[in-house]
Amino acid sequence: VGVTAQKTMRLLPASGKKATQKVVVGDQDGVITCFGIKKGEAVPVFKTLPGQKISRLELGGALNTPQEKIFVAIGSEVRGFTKRGKQFLSFETNLTESIKAMYISGADLFLCASYIYNHYCDCKDQHYFLSGDKINDVLCLPVDKVKCITPVLACQDRVLRVLQGSDLVYEVEVPGPPTVLALSNGNGGDSGEEIVYGTSDGKLGLTQITGTKAIPRWEIGNEKKRGGILCIDSFDILGDGVKELLVGRDDGMIEIYNFESADDPVLRHDYKALSESIASIQGGCVGKEGFDEIIAATYSGWLTGLTTEPVHREGGSGEELKLSQEMQSKISSLRNELEQLQMKVLQEREKYQQSSQSSTAVSSVPAFSVNDKFTLNKDDASYSLILEVQTAIDNVLVQSDVPLDLLDVDKNSAVVSFSSCDSEPNSNFLLATYRCQANTTRLELKVRSIEGQYGTLQAYVTPRIQPKTCQVHQYQIKPLSLHQRTHSIDQDRPMNTLILKGQFSFAEIHSWVVFCLPEVPEKTPAGECITFYFQNTFLGTQLETTYRKGEGYFKSDNISTISILKDVLSKEATKRKINLNISYDVNEESVRHTLKLIHPKLEYQQLLAKKVHLIDALRELQVHEGNVDFLLPKYRCILEEADQLLEEYKRQPAHLERLYGMITDLFIDKFKFKGTNVKTKVPLLLEILDGCDQDGLIAFFDAA
Repeated sequence: VGVTAQKTMRLLPASGKKATQKVVVGDQDGVITCFGIKKGEAVPVFKTLPGQKISRLELGGALNTPQEKIFVAIGSEVRGFTKRGKQFLSFETNLTESIKAMYISGADLFLCASYIYNHYCDCKDQHYFLSGDKINDVLCLPVDKVKCITPVLACQDRVLRVLQGSDLVYEVEVPGPPTVLALSNGNGGDSGEEIVYGTSDGKLGLTQITGTKAIPRWEIGNEKKRGGILCIDSFDILGDGVKELLVGRDDGMIEIYNFESADDPVLRHDYKALSESIASIQGGCVGKEGFDEIIAATYSGWLTGLTTEPVHREGGSGEELKLSQEMQSKISSLRNELEQLQMKVLQEREKYQQSSQSSTAVSSVPAFSVNDKFTLNKDDASYSLILEVQTAIDNVLVQSDVPLDLLDVDKNSAVVSFSSCDSEPNSNFLLATYRCQANTTRLELKVRSIEGQYGTLQAYVTPRIQPKTCQVHQYQIKPLSLHQRTHSIDQDRPMNTLILKGQFSFAEIHSWVVFCLPEVPEKTPAGECITFYFQNTFLGTQLETTYRKGEGYFKSDNISTISILKDVLSKEATKRKINLNISYDVNEESVRHTLKLIHPKLEYQQLLAKKVHLIDALRELQVHEGNVDFLLPKYRCILEEADQLLEEYKRQPAHLERLYGMITDLFIDKFKFKGTNVKTKVPLLLEILDGCDQDGLIAFFDAA
């Protein structure tokens, strides 16, 4: 099918006890396709005409009856189709934006645009709620079990919001931005209150939504550094009478978790279906009765099935012969299909060549869609840029007007080449080209930025299509780019404070904070005052921002964070001709505290660098002497771990330089607030850093 969005493929309930299920999928060409599988071939049931893109597809019907009516969200409209493909509903909502998330329960329809939630009953408007951050998904606890309508919104600011009518009852903090919600066991568990959520950084959890508070049940981190979670389903694929959890991730990984103990799920199977994101996942019986399957729909529109049917059949030679004949007919039909497609391509190409050379030719640029994601990873303080294209990528050119380190990505098979940059006239600091291997549709890059240096990263994506065409995607590198939103901070740390006062509105100061920090909603928050908490993913220092009309308070245990904010905010205010009254309160103790946070990292990186420099010499000794028994244990240990040490060093280029830079900035910023310029003393500081003595370093900061 065409390119598919998240949660746009479902399995219709089986019509009889032994019957197989039909697959229904909506794509971004606006086409709904319904088909079954017979003898390994797709048999169409119905297909609608193209139109606007389909953002969600859900099944509905009267409560406690088979859910076999098909509902799709297209723009701001919801359409309903019967299982035969006949349209019975066209409901134009009052939403000004496109629908991003949809859930259906009986006569109740729950819709979300970016920040707005609406509840309709029998297409009549019931309730409305304005969220503090973008809404990624919505569901409602089962009404037959919970006895009241309890919608739950998954919001980008790492919060689940639980509603009653148009009111917020409470918020549930989750470990990452939640991208998908599902009822546990498909029905909310015994109580009907259990919800499974998946986050964009690959974490999975279950929480119980009671009337007054949420009770977290379990949480699974993302130890294997896999992709973000896009879809979840519950289905008994192992046939043990207990429903397993099926999970689809944006790096093409399908996972099956089962509940061996009553408490936490255990990963039983994983399967890398395709190297592109899994947009929808369902468990059911599609291809052959008696054998359950997992059906997955990918971003570029592939539908793939994983079956429980044994591939190698037991039995004698007759059985094997039958299998090989079946296989041969399948292979020959696939060959025929390929030949037909190749013929079609040749015909279309000739047609294009003729039309492009005619006197009335009009050049047409082929449109292609790019699914991109630019996110900060908490574990290694780097940004992941994931680019996914519906056709194979030829090359990606990456350009940046701020200094960035390109980090190594294991999953990346593209060949990278760097171009030298003349930073003066073009302000280019990074120019790199990734040339992709054939059939690569997904590319993952990693970059690390330097706080205080802000600008734009641009990716020029060129797919393998004719005529050659390219799309440019831009990503903002913010002044405090390594900060990540958090729910709370440690108030006992020594804090420096920056206070801004002036004739600015709430919307203006909010736009400045959006400019400085990632993960802040662009929409001005409701109310008169707002507080956000952040943590620096590289150092672990923290920041608290509180602001309202006419005043802003910024507190951090890192004086460099305050210095960057002071410079950027005063620059932004000057641009708008707003006079700012800036005052600050510097806590001397905070500098020692920050140095103590940096020092273990510095010590570790210096030791790693020393070990790596020794490896070549030690290996040479090993070759000459034949054995290394005469070496000290610590050197033997370096030789044994040489590969891991080199791998780690390669993964983190310039890590030590960055730490030196941060300590130098801390030194300069400490004295900048006192009105002293200490740039001449920096060479002396670098000498002390090479010695790596924490007490000596703190003494130098105090004495300077």
